[in-house]
Amino acid sequence: MSFKRTSVYIGSLLAGSFLLSLSVGFEGCKSKTAASYQLTGDTVADGKYLAQQYCTSCHALVPADALTKDVWRMHVMPTMADYLKISTYGSEFFKKPTDTGGISLIHWQAIVDYYNKVAPVELKPAKAHVPLATSLAGFTLRKPKEMPDVAFTTMIAGNPSTGKIYTSDLVASNLTEWDSELKPNVLTSLPSGATNLQFQKDGNALLSAVGRLDHVDYPSGRILDVKLNGSDHKTVDVAEDISRPMQTIGADFDKDGKDEIVVCGQGYKKGGVYLLKLDANNKLVKRSTITDRAGAIQAVSQDFNKDGWPDLMVLYGIGNEGLVLYLNDQKGGFISKDLLQFPPVNGSTSFQLADMDHDGNLDLIYTCGYNFHDTRILKPYHGLYIYKNTGDFKFKQEWFYPINGATKAIAADFDGDGDLDIATSAFFADMKNNPAEEFIYFEQQKPMQFKPQSAPISQYGRWMTMDVADINKDGKPDILLGNYASGFMFQPNFSPNWNEHIPFVVLQNNLKK
Repeated sequence: MSFKRTSVYIGSLLAGSFLLSLSVGFEGCKSKTAASYQLTGDTVADGKYLAQQYCTSCHALVPADALTKDVWRMHVMPTMADYLKISTYGSEFFKKPTDTGGISLIHWQAIVDYYNKVAPVELKPAKAHVPLATSLAGFTLRKPKEMPDVAFTTMIAGNPSTGKIYTSDLVASNLTEWDSELKPNVLTSLPSGATNLQFQKDGNALLSAVGRLDHVDYPSGRILDVKLNGSDHKTVDVAEDISRPMQTIGADFDKDGKDEIVVCGQGYKKGGVYLLKLDANNKLVKRSTITDRAGAIQAVSQDFNKDGWPDLMVLYGIGNEGLVLYLNDQKGGFISKDLLQFPPVNGSTSFQLADMDHDGNLDLIYTCGYNFHDTRILKPYHGLYIYKNTGDFKFKQEWFYPINGATKAIAADFDGDGDLDIATSAFFADMKNNPAEEFIYFEQQKPMQFKPQSAPISQYGRWMTMDVADINKDGKPDILLGNYASGFMFQPNFSPNWNEHIPFVVLQNNLKK
């Protein structure tokens, strides 16, 4: 068979020896407008129109030049065909598949031809608009002793009130506490590795045990209440059967004097954002679903519309990626408002709201770079973005710095000069050619003008998780980087060249004003 035009066999159909039947895989991918479209014979015009009509029913349009020809042909189109239930058997093609809201064979072929013609052979790497310095003066590297086992650190959190650091390892499935000398104390075993820890007022912590870290729909995640103080570090199940919980946050959404808990259940094709009502003993009283939309990776809660009630903002990082505002309706529910939509090749990874330019509005700091889906190539549009809040949470892109595989950004006034700087990590960095981008510190020198610097720490680990906290209580925020040392490799002909036995490092802040 020839796969010249597409990796899904839809070419000549071997003079009728196979017939192609199609049906729609899910409700979102339909377009009545496109169903009646008559082809003009112009490959670019037809394909561009049909892709816009069909593809944007499910997610933001992926530009043809966002991926290479080979990736479109060998990965994206087969995946797209699977969603549309395209197969090579039966004779139901003659039953007018567009009656079910589907796509006709001739339209499908036009879309395939369009991407095959327009997509580039390779993506040109992005050019950083500011040279990257590789010595980070003002920070001191601290690291614990090497451990006998390979580190699979999925969570790191610093408690500024005690100076202690907490980590979780996916393989060991434990929660470990580290003192000021970076000496470990395994507090308790967990049902699976943790991805998030939220300190509570009572000295306990709410912990998200992920279940399966890889992208599957398997609801084995749990939310646990963990006792951090004392000698009995018992864990109590708060909620279970959640698909890949990434984060929990608390807020008093019903204003009864006690925080409810929001859980981001990322899932894969199935997931959701859940609201947990707990009693005084952190026992689950009620679990409700804010949305059953998959892909939630991070949430922030505050009173966004200034009505006195806490609201919610959620970032989605799979499929229909985007930023959504959920306004508290003061009746136990939320009203959703889409703020930004991103194409599924972005791989959205984190966001933060902060007033970067001192105009009184909270701007958006956003990273994208999860690069372990089907399209595992370096992408020049991955990196750190700043969107200016022009009012009423209308965001306009103001600044971009390319970082392959950007994973997280945290803004803080690291140098104490009154403005916000940014620390970034990149788990899917170009480790083969530019490992320096695994961690970058952006010093803001003027509004929206940054000096990027990279600490020479790539040899110590591969940073999946990051936190910022004042660990030594000197009034300066320190940076914590967790090492997930093995797996998730996506670059060919490259072997890990970092230390696999250090669970994390600390960049102690010694910057002066």
